[in-house]
Amino acid sequence: MPTNLQPKSQASAVVLPATGTHSSVTGDLAYNIYSSAPFISGAVDQVAYVYSKLGGNILDVEITPKNVYNSYEEACLEYSYLINTHQAKNVLSDMLGNSTGSFNQDGEFTGSYTTNANLKFPRFQLGYATHIGRGAGLHAGVGASQQIFSASFDAKHKQQDYDLQAIIYSASLEANSDFYSKVGKAAVTIQKVYYKTPRSSWLFFGGQAIGTVGNLSTYGMYADDSTFQLVPAWQNVLQAYAYEEDMNVRASHYSFKLNDNKLRIFPTPNGTNPKKFWVDFRVSEDAFDEPADRKYGADGVNNMNTLPFPNVPYENINSIGKQWIRRFALSLCKETLGQVRSKLGSIPIPGNDVTLNGPALVSEAKEEQAALREELKTVLDELVYGKLAEGDAALQEAVNQTIAKIPHGIYVG
Repeated sequence: MPTNLQPKSQASAVVLPATGTHSSVTGDLAYNIYSSAPFISGAVDQVAYVYSKLGGNILDVEITPKNVYNSYEEACLEYSYLINTHQAKNVLSDMLGNSTGSFNQDGEFTGSYTTNANLKFPRFQLGYATHIGRGAGLHAGVGASQQIFSASFDAKHKQQDYDLQAIIYSASLEANSDFYSKVGKAAVTIQKVYYKTPRSSWLFFGGQAIGTVGNLSTYGMYADDSTFQLVPAWQNVLQAYAYEEDMNVRASHYSFKLNDNKLRIFPTPNGTNPKKFWVDFRVSEDAFDEPADRKYGADGVNNMNTLPFPNVPYENINSIGKQWIRRFALSLCKETLGQVRSKLGSIPIPGNDVTLNGPALVSEAKEEQAALREELKTVLDELVYGKLAEGDAALQEAVNQTIAKIPHGIYVG
């Protein structure tokens, strides 16, 4: 009995239809990250777009609507990735230390954090510069993100040398100390050494140390307690700073030298006046220590990865983005079609064979994808906030130059 070699079907088993189906989109997606009604409509429309662009009305396109739906979602995710990367360049400095979020396997928020920071315009806060300023302020003694403690010790008659490390460690063993159990064997950093005088001797008007209240030039040392010269308030503020510095330096009877937290006081104290010396210091802290009462953001945003940026919602992608997505999804479909046709290579026909264009489609699709990514990156790099500020400055300068060349009318009275 002869074998029947006639195929049951004369058509390809896999052919892209001219339109998609709304009801099948969500079930066909690999990630199903985008599943809103607008996205589903866009994915369905993409089937008709791919069918037309790849000549489905002339030659079979050997992919399925499922391939198109997934390419459309992948294009949305690629667009979201590039947009979020761009926005990270804009806002990272101003969001350092801010609260971050937790994300699932799809890059979407989990838990209670739901603020899409990638859709918001943050305050300009010079976040990183401010963070550096806090660290510098610690050493300059003008405020810091670490706590500065103070301790005192009794001046002993004819004793010139004092071990501040031992004094501070001993004080840290007292339960009522602010720095209880915080010292241990770690070295402390001494910020300031000083002694206190009775407040009654701190004179400002007609004081003995400076004696200057007026304009610091002609008024000078002739100030008394009843005659005053009007001066700006800022000048008096500067004088107050100068007075305090003078009391700490020029009017002080003592100086000191510090070596490895060993304090030597000059001249040798008499133990009576002053009775106590004071030390401001800080204890060693790990760079990531963050006590509950003075958080500075160690557990917050520290780089691009911890920014609270989920995928850009489909509804927040405008017409510019959606057109880029259509083009990128088409290129992905072309790549898939090329992969399918590359598996076959050629199809034998009576007396000859037909060579398929799979490798050419794959190569062309890769080039298109690279070009589309580069196109979007180039545009986004021109739109970072710094570039916008430069553009505004250049525009303002051009306007000023134009206005400067406009002749002014002559007023005749």
